[in-house]
Amino acid sequence: MEFSESIFASRFNLTRQDLENYLAEALSHGGDYADLYFEYLLTSSIGIDESIVKSAAQGVSVGVGVRVLSGERTGYAYSDDLSPEKIRKAARVAAYIAAGPSKVDTINLKDGPRHDLYPVLTAPSDTAFASRVELVRRADQAARAYDPRIFQVQAVYADNLRHVLIANSDGVLTLDRQPLARLSVSVLARENDGPPQRGHSGGGGRVELSFFEEEKTPEHFAREAAREALVMLGAVEAPAGEMTVVLGPGWPGILLHEAVGHGLEADFNRKKVSAFSDRVGERVASELCTVIDDGTIRSRRGSLNIDDEGQPTRQNVLIENGILRGYLQDKLSSTLMHTAPTGSGRRESYEHMPMPRMTNTFMLAGESDPQDIIRSVPKGLYCVSFGGGQVDITNGNFVFSASESYLIEDGKVTRPIRNATLIGNGPEALKYVSMVGNDLELDEGIGVCGKEGQSVPVGVGIPTIRIDRMTVGGTA
Repeated sequence: MEFSESIFASRFNLTRQDLENYLAEALSHGGDYADLYFEYLLTSSIGIDESIVKSAAQGVSVGVGVRVLSGERTGYAYSDDLSPEKIRKAARVAAYIAAGPSKVDTINLKDGPRHDLYPVLTAPSDTAFASRVELVRRADQAARAYDPRIFQVQAVYADNLRHVLIANSDGVLTLDRQPLARLSVSVLARENDGPPQRGHSGGGGRVELSFFEEEKTPEHFAREAAREALVMLGAVEAPAGEMTVVLGPGWPGILLHEAVGHGLEADFNRKKVSAFSDRVGERVASELCTVIDDGTIRSRRGSLNIDDEGQPTRQNVLIENGILRGYLQDKLSSTLMHTAPTGSGRRESYEHMPMPRMTNTFMLAGESDPQDIIRSVPKGLYCVSFGGGQVDITNGNFVFSASESYLIEDGKVTRPIRNATLIGNGPEALKYVSMVGNDLELDEGIGVCGKEGQSVPVGVGIPTIRIDRMTVGGTA
């Protein structure tokens, strides 16, 4: 479809000539490269608490970010006013910040390549608001009906539809329409006068609203949240000390994302502040570990047809059979590190500069039967789900809280435990992976990644894996 015929022309009221002129303005004081990021964002959210819809909101935001690169200097300015005067002003501000010798002559924009990973005909934001309200009502009702010990339920539905247009001084113009939807359910359960226990579930993706009828219903998420809370009612305090830890498939991949993935983002390695800096070609994990970041998985929450710099996303092998193969690159880092971009430049909105970020990060499946992995552990911990966590990029040290975990005793999963934390070092932990299951799962579509004040949607995944040595923090 020609640019002049697209919805983007009407959203932003732009022509190719306009874009070329704005790029020329951005490079008017020199610079190696410039780009324009136009964004039109529709959002909605609905929250239910105490069986009452207590919040509902819809919004629209529109704006443009202008970036100029000159060596290691970056000039960035943005405007929520798309009048020609304001766009030119933003371009001039960015140009002054990054002033340097110009290496760009003329700009003739051509359409760039892109995937078609989420051919959503009707975005959730284009459906009746009442239909979306009904999703949180159903989740609330299903969770309360699950068991009388459930005494509090909160359900939140959120969606957005983002139209982006990206033009750069390399002469590439790219467009994308990005739908996204998510449903989350959180419950509290109490037995007798004991302390309340929390359960949580949710999911979604770049999908139509029918996903929540045909794929994962509100009742599915409600039941899973309620199940987790009830399991924790019978939990005992976590033991403390060094032990074998088994991570279950799916969402526990968040540990891989935090403890390893962030350390493989190129800006940290370009600045040599990552535990993985200057280690390409070295062994950084067990030979059983192959870690992938893939932004091209159809309809996934972390997937994109193009990244936020206009590069088509791709599958990137980060660690292959334990050997570090490369980093996640954006335009700036790839230029300074003399390597190709990896489709990993991401930003929260037009108000933010792009930086290298993960998309869907996971470990490939191995050959072990998950039950054999459990049976191989005389005494240890089986982690099914995680809550919050922290990682120090400079050394790879991490701390994670397990929201659902169990003791393994004599090769069997036995009692649920609570208040367990996993303490370790990302590169070191992967060296102790001794078994990898054949049951790779991706999470259900709820991940949000924060970095330097910016949040973006991501996916994680992992098969069942055995880690022979890890410190568990507990009270027992």
